[in-house]
Amino acid sequence: MNAILIGIIVANVLMSYKGFNDLSFFRKYEFHVGSIRAGEQIRMFSSGFLHADFPHLIFNMLTLYFFAPVVIEYLGDFSFALIYIGSLIFGSLLTMLLHKNDYSYRAVGASGAVTGVLYSAILLQPDMMLGIFFVIPIPAYLFGILYLMYSIYGMKAKNDNIGHTAHFGGAIGGYVITLIKDPQLFVDHTLMVVLLAIPIVILFVMEKMGKL
Repeated sequence: MNAILIGIIVANVLMSYKGFNDLSFFRKYEFHVGSIRAGEQIRMFSSGFLHADFPHLIFNMLTLYFFAPVVIEYLGDFSFALIYIGSLIFGSLLTMLLHKNDYSYRAVGASGAVTGVLYSAILLQPDMMLGIFFVIPIPAYLFGILYLMYSIYGMKAKNDNIGHTAHFGGAIGGYVITLIKDPQLFVDHTLMVVLLAIPIVILFVMEKMGKL
């Protein structure tokens, strides 16, 4: 397995395990709008290595394990690391933008970073098939579009504890950074680039209209 991928997984496991057993550590490094606005910007990064529980951690790390190799194969180690960290930051920035006045808003998880890697992999290899629940086959690009449309619904409905905003921000990060690193995708996968941009455009139109 790739050394950078191993390092990221180990960092997530170690920080999450510490957080599981030390509430003060968890509270100190989780994403919390009030604390970030008070000057603790490190939380926008550190929260991406904490998880709510073992299933949350395992799901994110398994998803990363399955899709990171696609990005590494096409773009290399450095670009993979850039996409992971960049997507984490994009997720935090979008969350901060949309929840800046909700001082009690809290979140943890690598979901933004992992979603960015997933979206990058879909851009790079749009013809691959994904298995929903590891059983139902679905084209990767269709999954990506449906996933972000569901995220928009979740952001609007606000009826669960899932960090939909971070997922969406991470996907934007993975999308943008991948296209910057490999602009030939605009030519080779033009239709996919356009299709995957549709949910992103819808999100910002809804935000401008005050529908979120």
